[in-house]
Amino acid sequence: MAALRAAKQAMRREIKKRVAALDDQEKLRQSRVISQKLFKHPKYARCERIAVFLSMHDEVRTEEIIQDLFKHGKTCFMPKYLTQGTSNHMDMVKLTSMEDMMSLPLTSWNIRQPAADDNTREEALETGGLDLILMPGLGFDRKGNRLGRGKGFYDSYLERCMKHPKGKPYTIALAFREQLCQDIPVGDNDVLIDEVLCDVLD
Repeated sequence: MAALRAAKQAMRREIKKRVAALDDQEKLRQSRVISQKLFKHPKYARCERIAVFLSMHDEVRTEEIIQDLFKHGKTCFMPKYLTQGTSNHMDMVKLTSMEDMMSLPLTSWNIRQPAADDNTREEALETGGLDLILMPGLGFDRKGNRLGRGKGFYDSYLERCMKHPKGKPYTIALAFREQLCQDIPVGDNDVLIDEVLCDVLD
């Protein structure tokens, strides 16, 4: 277990260094290519209830994707992270518009999310479940292994999805090419993702 933790930490440092070397223009260029790939994806076209992360500075930009979700009348959900003591819990709550997104407060991670006491929003698993989750992460390999930031938010949420009548949604990771790795070290609690979209020829 300690060896796995150390291997993951070393890989996180390496990937962070590679992504930090990208300038904003290149991040935006790759993000646009990835967004266009997603818009042509048959799963995306068919899915109605979609969860998407609000991107941090070292992640694929998702604003264009969120705009497209609303443009096509899809139901958009976003992460709400709750950290209490050692417990890390995440819900996927409904976002109603771009204006709704822009009105959300900024967290210490400099991403927007509903305030902790905002309990009025629909949570995906309390209603119709999810068809698709667009996944963030630090690193990915072609076998579907994902390296997160070490908090386990998404792995725990996917476990909860599996208990929902609708079952596990399809998962697509959005990644800069610098986040692709040959092999990601994984443990028993790491959930495989279905597909990685990035700015390289598949």
